[in-house]
Amino acid sequence: AGVDPERADLAEAALLRGQAEAGLAARLAAHGLAPGLSESDYRERLAFELGVIERMKYPGYFLIVADFIQWAKKEGIPVGPGRGSGAGSVVAWALTITDLDPLRFSLLFERFLNPDRVSMPDFDIDFCQDRRDEVIAYVQEKYGADRVAQIITFGTLQARAVLRDVGRVLQMPYGLVDRLAKMVPQNPANPVTLQKAIADESRFQTEREADPLVDRLLIIAQKLEGLYRHASTHAAGIVIGDRPLDELVPLYRDPRSGMKVTQFNMKWVEQAGLVKFDFLGLKTLTVLDLAVKLVRRRGIEIDLTRIPLDDARSYEMMARAETVGVFQVESAGMRRALVDMKPDRFEDIIALVALFRPGPMANIPTYCLRKHGKEEPEYIHPRLEPILKETYGVIVYQEQVMQIAQELAGYSLGEADLLRRAMGKKIRSEMEAQRQRFIAGAVRQGLTAGHAETIFDLLAKFADYGFNKSHAAAYALVAYQTAYMKANFPVEFLAASLTLERGNTDKIAEFRREAIRLGIPVEAPSVNRSGVDFDVVFDEGAGRILYSLAAIKGVGAQAVEHLVEVREAGGPFRDLADFGRRINPRFLNKRGLESLVTAGALDELEPDRARVFNGIDRILAMASHIQESAAVGQGDMFGGAEQRQPLLLPAVEPWLAAERLKREHDAVGFYLSAHPLDDYAAVLKKMRVQSYAEFSESVRNGATAGRLAGTITAKQERRIRTGNKMAAVQLSDPTGSWEAVLFSEGLNEYRDLLEPGKSVVVLVSAEERPEGVSMRIQSVESLDTMVAGLKQIRIFLRDEAPLPSLEKHLGNRGEGEVSLILLLEEGRREVEMRLPGRYKVTPQIASALRAVRGVVQVEMV
Repeated sequence: AGVDPERADLAEAALLRGQAEAGLAARLAAHGLAPGLSESDYRERLAFELGVIERMKYPGYFLIVADFIQWAKKEGIPVGPGRGSGAGSVVAWALTITDLDPLRFSLLFERFLNPDRVSMPDFDIDFCQDRRDEVIAYVQEKYGADRVAQIITFGTLQARAVLRDVGRVLQMPYGLVDRLAKMVPQNPANPVTLQKAIADESRFQTEREADPLVDRLLIIAQKLEGLYRHASTHAAGIVIGDRPLDELVPLYRDPRSGMKVTQFNMKWVEQAGLVKFDFLGLKTLTVLDLAVKLVRRRGIEIDLTRIPLDDARSYEMMARAETVGVFQVESAGMRRALVDMKPDRFEDIIALVALFRPGPMANIPTYCLRKHGKEEPEYIHPRLEPILKETYGVIVYQEQVMQIAQELAGYSLGEADLLRRAMGKKIRSEMEAQRQRFIAGAVRQGLTAGHAETIFDLLAKFADYGFNKSHAAAYALVAYQTAYMKANFPVEFLAASLTLERGNTDKIAEFRREAIRLGIPVEAPSVNRSGVDFDVVFDEGAGRILYSLAAIKGVGAQAVEHLVEVREAGGPFRDLADFGRRINPRFLNKRGLESLVTAGALDELEPDRARVFNGIDRILAMASHIQESAAVGQGDMFGGAEQRQPLLLPAVEPWLAAERLKREHDAVGFYLSAHPLDDYAAVLKKMRVQSYAEFSESVRNGATAGRLAGTITAKQERRIRTGNKMAAVQLSDPTGSWEAVLFSEGLNEYRDLLEPGKSVVVLVSAEERPEGVSMRIQSVESLDTMVAGLKQIRIFLRDEAPLPSLEKHLGNRGEGEVSLILLLEEGRREVEMRLPGRYKVTPQIASALRAVRGVVQVEMV
């Protein structure tokens, strides 16, 4: 307050200049010069950028961004390498706002801040998603809570939401409204209007005719769709003012947050004179940070800003498309592109990030053919080879369009940025003026007018497709860092990835399959070894992953923290009684304990999950009694007798394998300790039904069809362009999980068999694709129906002790035969006895018989 503005501007400029020059010297000392460049090249570029920043009066903006980023890094908060066009600034690199050397990768400052066009600078900063709020809190403390605010956004009533809201007001049954809402296709990228959903889905008309209230709901909902529903806050936007914000904009207090919020949205706060700063949370940074910390426990220090960008192991892994968990390149299409490209340099990853979008994707085959020497690069003019050599003559980046205009038509880079923007906007008058300017400049540079016009038209086409190289390079760096960690430290990387997806069972199952594929054991959850996060253990160099207790459904992080605290204080739990005496039921309730039991986390204390499950009330009663006694000081009244009291569990029948696995699946989200098809292994082999692993291998060797058994884990129906429905069915067997599609005719015929939890045998046609085996279902049959023809069970025993239990399991009459084989003389002699009568024979019964104490083996014939 009271400081002369001009003097303040000069002070800010001097401060920025001093910090930038010192920062550049530190960067060059740490990272060296880019090939073919000298220190004077960097200093000239720095001086040019500082001049532009000072003329545009933005030193303060750079200083503020540099301050909170440098603070975050000092506090150990992971910060991204910089996204958007800001990565093209040497000043930003010198201030550690970005971590990419812009001269090394030919990034342009004018793409970020154009001296020929007044525009606000805009750094989008990625922070670790778990600690982003700490940075915002620092900014509030530094500049004043009354000068920092979030930006408001307004949520609108979309198709599903408007149905639910109107249905609630009309007091319609929740189940009916929920069923109607789920008839609307869910596509966040391209939301379907309610009118289109009603037109495409015949069931809406059926419901309308059956219930007049549904008709009223649909009429009202269509009138309200698209209206504002509620106020929320922008995911990343923060504004910082030079005075209390209530002097500049109206404010709003979000009841869910203690931070002020502007009543103007993002478009209007800038017009009110406020500068927006984007504080984004990026989960990948958190994964990388956790993986680095796990590696550090082995005494290995990793600085992700200093890892070599030519790590052969990382590129070999990407070339094989083994990119589960690798940022930006996980999708099937990306994996296919990686197989074709076989990247072996960082520039390939930058190009792939830029090219993998609907328009320019068509250039990926050309890029790959030219990279591997199967096609010669073509340059639209010989003078453009230095600009386009990196991308084999393919125009990939907006920066290349700008450099071409500079080289062929004498544009400054600032003018070239205006050309790029004009081409992107396709404004006729602006395009025509630029065309004349480009042709005149090109003719002065020695081109013919016709050739110049052809090149202009080509640039106009590519300007539509061209991608911001600064953004592509920054995200390519994060992609490379994740690939490096996975290729070199897969155990820690996958454990970190699992931890960050703790609440997403689909992703947990995917990462677990990837770990198993890589030969990394994933141990089942255990109250004596597991913790809140997925953890790693190394024995003689071999690593394994410990399953997280907090990843089990119904078990909160607070409950797990309590278990870990108790375990660390008193050592591992010795038995169930010890467990019951030491836990506090205030932290671990009945539902959480049920989930732990069904997930197998207490198996080492008592392997019979049915007994433990039915004894949960007794465990909690013991825990409550101990806690109450301790609270009133009665714990030692009887000399610690309570501490020695055993826990008596109820006597119940063990769960059958199918029941045990179903409950495990409900708690974990997938099959963990075994698989429902394990009991069918011998039968399926006799019937020549292949496993997924066997079938995949046969497809790679030329097979195009086969029969597979699988348990349905999910099914998603959707409408295709013809109006018919198709289904994507997720199946699982002991060797892996896969997806197969089924079209309308087959879907109508087999829909009832394709419910989650059912086991089936499917006839599929298949083809090999770069991203994996693609399968289409031809027919479906219930697995139990297929094995109904099996007629005999052979039970191997050493003595008569199991007979009473066997009698209970074989009580149901049926069509099958049962033989008892008595093993005598330590197995050297066998005596077979066929039981009189006929019995029900199924793999489930065989599994139950195997669990009987004293049974050696059970075979189905």
